[in-house]
Amino acid sequence: MSRPQATLEWTNWSRTERTSPERFERPPDVESLVRVVTGAGASPVRVVGAGHSFTGAAATDGVLVSLDAIADVQHVEPRPDGTAHVTVGAGIRLGALNRALAARGLAMRNLGDIDRQSIAGAISTGTHGTGARLGGLATQVVGLRLVTAAGEVVDVDADRHGDLFQAARLGLGAVGLIAAVTLEVVPAFSLEAVEEPWPLDRVLDALDGPDGLVESNDHVEFYWFPHTRRTLTKRNNRVDPRDPGVAPPLGRVRGWVDDELLSNTVFEATNRLTAAARGLTPVVNQVAARALSARRFTAPSYEVFVTPRRVRFREMEYAIPRAALVDVLAEIDRWIERTREHVPFPVEVRFAAPDDVWLSTAYARESAYVAVHQYLRLPYRRYFSAVERIMAEVDGRPHWGKLHWLEAERLAALYPRFTDFLAVRSAQDPEGRFANPYTDRVFGPRG
Repeated sequence: MSRPQATLEWTNWSRTERTSPERFERPPDVESLVRVVTGAGASPVRVVGAGHSFTGAAATDGVLVSLDAIADVQHVEPRPDGTAHVTVGAGIRLGALNRALAARGLAMRNLGDIDRQSIAGAISTGTHGTGARLGGLATQVVGLRLVTAAGEVVDVDADRHGDLFQAARLGLGAVGLIAAVTLEVVPAFSLEAVEEPWPLDRVLDALDGPDGLVESNDHVEFYWFPHTRRTLTKRNNRVDPRDPGVAPPLGRVRGWVDDELLSNTVFEATNRLTAAARGLTPVVNQVAARALSARRFTAPSYEVFVTPRRVRFREMEYAIPRAALVDVLAEIDRWIERTREHVPFPVEVRFAAPDDVWLSTAYARESAYVAVHQYLRLPYRRYFSAVERIMAEVDGRPHWGKLHWLEAERLAALYPRFTDFLAVRSAQDPEGRFANPYTDRVFGPRG
C-alpha cells in the first residue's frame, strides 16, 4: 500500500506567512526554470529566496521555486570609469555576492544591514541602505535576464525593453521571473564607522543643513529607544585605511561582545523578559540605552554595512519626505506614551536620495525611512496600525517586503508611475501566472 504524499509547508523567517505549495522546485539552470514555468499548467508560480520578506510576497499554493542553484558569478565587465558590470545568478545571497565581489577587488555602492536575502528578492522588494546621495539596491541594477509567463528568456536593460526593465527591477516578480542580475559595482572601499549614543533631541537638531548629519556623512542612521529620549547613532564614511588617524579594525573580542553577545544573545534575553513581564519594558529600554558605549573602527564596506541579526522580529517600514521626519517621530512617541504600548525594539531611521525606479519608495523624493519592529513573541498589529495611520498623513510609502495594509487604490495615489507598471504587468502576464494574494492586493486582482 502506497504512503500518502507528505504535505509541503513553507514559512517565512518572521513566521508571519505560512503556505502549502503543491510543488517545490529547485531548477539548476535557466533552461530548467523555463520548463518549470511552461509546465506549471494552471498553477501560479512564485519564487522564494531567503524568506526574509515579512509579507506574503513569495507565498503560493501553486509552484514555489527556489533559485539557490542559480547563484554563480557569470560575467565581469570592467568599465572605463573604474566601475564594473557584474552579472550573477538571481539566487545568489547577498553575503556570498559581497565575498565574491571582494575577491575581485569590487563592492556594491550601498547595502542594507542584512545579507541573508537573495539578490533577486532584495531588489524586487525595494531593499535599501542609508545615504542621502545613494539609492536602494535596485538603482544599482543595469540589466536583467527574465523568464516571461510565455516561457521566453529575455534580456532587458534601459535600452532594450526599457519599460519591462523598469517594472522588473523592483516589481515583486509580478512581470517575470528574474534569472540573472547585472549590477554596476565599484572598486572595493573601506568605511570608518563611528557609533555613539546621543540624546534624541541632539540628533534631531543636527540632522539637516549643509553641515548636518545627513549631508555631511556618506551613510548615517540612528536607532531611537521608545520610552526614552536616547539613541544610538551610526556614521559611516569612506576612508583610506592607510591614512594616519583612521580608526583601526575592530578587535575580534570587542566585535564578538558587541555584535554577538550584546546585540543577539543579551537582546534576545531582554526581549523574552519584556514579553513575559511587559511592564518592565520602559525600565529595560532605559537601562539598555544607558549601557550603550561608543566605538570607532575601519573595515571593508560590506562588513560595516551588515549587522548580524538573530533575534526574530516583525517589521513595518515607511519612506516619508525627509522634511516630515521630526513630526512623524514625535507623533509615534506621543502615541506610545498615551497608549502605554510596550515597545522593546528600537525605531530605526535611515535616509535615501531620490531615484527614478518606478516602484521605488524613494521615487522622485528625498526620503527618510522609519522602521518599527516588534519582537516575535509580542503582538504587533495595534502598534503597526497606529504607525501606518501616522505615515498616511505625510503620504508615506510602505516598504514592499515589510508589513503594511495598503491596497492598490491607495498605492496608485502614492506612485506617479503606478499605472505604467500595471500596463507592463498586464502585457507580460495577462493570465496572472506570477500572481498571488499579496500581488493581487497591492497591484489589483487579475481577470
